[in-house]
Amino acid sequence: MFNALVVRKDDAGKTAAAVEQLDVGQLPEAEVTVAVEYSTLNYKDGLCIGPGGGLVRNYPHVPGIDFAGTVEASDDPRYAPGDKVVLTGWRVGEAHWGGYSQKARVKADWLVPLPEGLDTRQAMAVGTAGFTAMLAVMALEDHGLSPGQDPVLVTGASGGVGSVATAILAQLGHEVAAVTGRPESGDYLRDLGATKIVAREDLAETVKRPLEAETWAGCIDAVGGAMLARVLGQMKYGTSVAAVGLAGGAALPATVVPFLLRGVNLLGIDSVMQPFDNRERAWQRIARDLPLSKLDSMIRPATLSDLPKLGGDILKGQIRGRVLVDVNA
Repeated sequence: MFNALVVRKDDAGKTAAAVEQLDVGQLPEAEVTVAVEYSTLNYKDGLCIGPGGGLVRNYPHVPGIDFAGTVEASDDPRYAPGDKVVLTGWRVGEAHWGGYSQKARVKADWLVPLPEGLDTRQAMAVGTAGFTAMLAVMALEDHGLSPGQDPVLVTGASGGVGSVATAILAQLGHEVAAVTGRPESGDYLRDLGATKIVAREDLAETVKRPLEAETWAGCIDAVGGAMLARVLGQMKYGTSVAAVGLAGGAALPATVVPFLLRGVNLLGIDSVMQPFDNRERAWQRIARDLPLSKLDSMIRPATLSDLPKLGGDILKGQIRGRVLVDVNA
């Protein structure tokens, strides 16, 4: 028997989440069984813990879109008992039972060996948010971003993706301008390496001018909506925006002018279906380029029993940094 956070739906369609004891025989069929050590809390997790957001197909359900742990059993030659592994994406925690559990059974194709230099706690302090941040940094680099240019803008900087993106970019030698709607987060973001704090209201308003002064050498955007439209008009010639989220809305009230007159690139970042080679590359870069000493300042520890409340909090935008879930606490 083992503990897991189980979400159930009643006949009226109302969902409720609670920690329950499950049997190994209840785990879904797949090749690799993992003793989970840590997971995290992401926006999607908040949806799956609560109303589902259209992500959960069947109930009862175990959420948790990422986890790190140790292989217990494997029918695939790529993994053996004792191997340390990390999982993000592949709709685990949505369509497939996830990491809010002391045990998980998943497909071997979904796993990545834990890179040297990271332990399972650090890997989940990074988690899906940090993995996404590194994918965004890599995409900007692939499109010409290098240190020593003008500031790189990070929107939603006090959230999970933004926090890790700020720390990585600063470690790589970039000047980082961090956008936040929480004035009290200024010291936190400076500690992560931000050199400039930009108030959210300075970028939240849509303007009629399709182009403004060329200001940013790159941008990692977790907000979308009107803010992304505004930022596109402020990018320097030939630079790129990596879009990772839509906290400010899915609509994009923009024109094509920044693309046509300044050669701006809008790069979509998906962390769910990334191929293995790019996943491995991203995790290797995280182990190398993320200042691990900054992780503790980002972390809020939690247990399985804390998650029903925290899931609601993250949907309300009330979570700063990273929630690290010790599933065995």
